Amino acid sequence: MNVAEIMKKMVAYSEGNRHDINHFMKVYAFAKMIGECEGLNRELQQTLEIAAIVHDIACPLCREKYGNTNGKKQEEEGMPLTEEFLKDMDLPEEMRKRVVFLVGHHHTPDAVDGIDYQILLEADYLVNADESSYSAENIANTMNLLFRTKTGIELLKAIYVSE
Repeated sequence: MNVAEIMKKMVAYSEGNRHDINHFMKVYAFAKMIGECEGLNRELQQTLEIAAIVHDIACPLCREKYGNTNGKKQEEEGMPLTEEFLKDMDLPEEMRKRVVFLVGHHHTPDAVDGIDYQILLEADYLVNADESSYSAENIANTMNLLFRTKTGIELLKAIYVSE
């Protein structure tokens, strides 16, 4: 199954929730761009793109179950949901496991163990900064504490930081 098919399935899974669909599409676009600019190999790029598409798969369940989309609850609930979502797709086992891991850790910035993980964090933050109207102070602090890729830093500065 290719990335576009997974994206189409995730749109259907989102049941018309335009916020969720728009969010994952934007995170996907940033992740794809950063990954390509940083020179990820094809398999790692595909892993990153799939993780970006499904990273917030638990948000609808968390809203219903907890009344919010708390990051730690998203991680806990997201792993089994992602496993189920991907189970019938033609993905290499290691790639599927890595996507599940990334979904289960995309709100845990102190455990980054690879460039795919780093880029997913950066792409999600780039979108969240706009959607949640983060302050200039928050953005400056996050740039220093979280961002590591050259492309992610360039994008954050171009979009949010006035020289």
